[in-house]
Parts: sequence; structure tokens; C-alpha cells
Amino acid sequence: MKQLLLTVVIALLWGLSLSAQVRTKKYNKFYDRTEYFDAYGNLIGYSKYNDFYDRTEYFDAHGNLQKTQERNDFYDRDETRNAQGKIESTQEYNKFYDRYETKDTRGNLKSYRQWNDFYDRWDLFDARGNLIGYYEYNDFYDRWEFFRP
Repeated sequence: MKQLLLTVVIALLWGLSLSAQVRTKKYNKFYDRTEYFDAYGNLIGYSKYNDFYDRTEYFDAHGNLQKTQERNDFYDRDETRNAQGKIESTQEYNKFYDRYETKDTRGNLKSYRQWNDFYDRWDLFDARGNLIGYYEYNDFYDRWEFFRP
């Protein structure tokens, strides 16, 4: 009986260790930007809204522009462009499924995110419907955290 209980406890602890935090996202009021950190607390990049171009710009930790995201009102979607200005993906809301879908340049579904009322988090799925991870808000640290199952 003790051995069975010990095995169950070890299995639970091992399962919890697999669901480790991968990255975090937090707004920095001083620099007026959103910063992204890896699981060890190292800055991996940041994003900032550009009023002049009316878009959000994403930079790596060294300040190099990686991509931009802007709203296309004509198509009612958000478009993500690489540093050279080519469209990489689009994101739009699907009212039928009540989710946000990310599509490639040809219109093929890459992934989608959907609000999970039960857990109060955003679940992220691949095109086949497999759970990739989820975003959960940490009230204590005032930041969003991404976890992989």
C-alpha cells in the first residue's frame, strides 16, 4: 500500500514538472512597452505601439525589429508582417466558433486561441485541435504567463 501511494505521489510530481512555465509577458510603465521573458527571467524581446504608423512593433532583446502587427479594417483582421514588410500571417475572429484564428499567407489555418471560462485562461491550439499551451494571468506578479502542457 505504501509503495502504491509513493508511486502515485511521484507520478503526480513528475506530471506537474512537465507543465512548466515557458515565458512571461509584462507591461513596463517606465519604457511604455510590453516585455517578454523566458522561464529564467531573461529578456527575450519587447513590443511597443507606434503611433505614427498605427501599429505594434516587436523587437528582440537587442532592439532589432523582428515583425509588426497592424489592423486591416477593410478585411477586418490583424496582419503580421516580417521586418521586410511581407505578410507572414493574419489573425481574425471567427464568430461561429467563438475563437481567434491565425492563418498563413494562403489562408490555411495555423492555430487558434479560445477563452476557457472554466480555468480563466486563453487556450492555444494547433490547426488539428491539439492543445499547444495556454496563457494564464498571474495577479500576484501582474503579468501573463504561457505554459506548455
